Amino acid sequence: MAILEILVYPDERLRTVAKPVTNVDDSVRQLVKDMTQTMYNANGIGLAATQVNVHKQVVVMDLSENRDELRVLINPTIIEHDGEQVYDEGCLSVPEYYAPVKRAERIKITALDEQGEIYELDADGLLAVCIQHEMDHLAGKVFVDYLSRLKQERVKKKLIKRARAAD
Repeated sequence: MAILEILVYPDERLRTVAKPVTNVDDSVRQLVKDMTQTMYNANGIGLAATQVNVHKQVVVMDLSENRDELRVLINPTIIEHDGEQVYDEGCLSVPEYYAPVKRAERIKITALDEQGEIYELDADGLLAVCIQHEMDHLAGKVFVDYLSRLKQERVKKKLIKRARAAD
């Protein structure tokens, strides 16, 4: 397993639309392992392959306190959505920034697991938010896209300044 580099906004590679996985093979399972280790190492609760510059429809997430409830979503698709909720979101690709985002309150998805088996999942609350957030990454979107242009520019300037200071 390896810890992968997480792309940081406004990196243009975060805008790449991920392609569906056509075959869940050992390379995809290795990607899942590497992404999982990367997510846990960064203290995240979700990570999309796009965030580690792999443009395949793969998401890992674990919302449990003990980090023992890993969920793998390959080629996830929302088939039902209902209600509305606003949640303060953060992102490993937008470090140390949180903002309220409006999303569906309840969703139902289909996805493949790491064995290539299809399953359905009903989600609400934080799990629904996390799934929608990570699926946005697969579509080339970042949660700051939901904010005003002014706020987007502030976040962009702050992260560019931080990156320069780190060099």
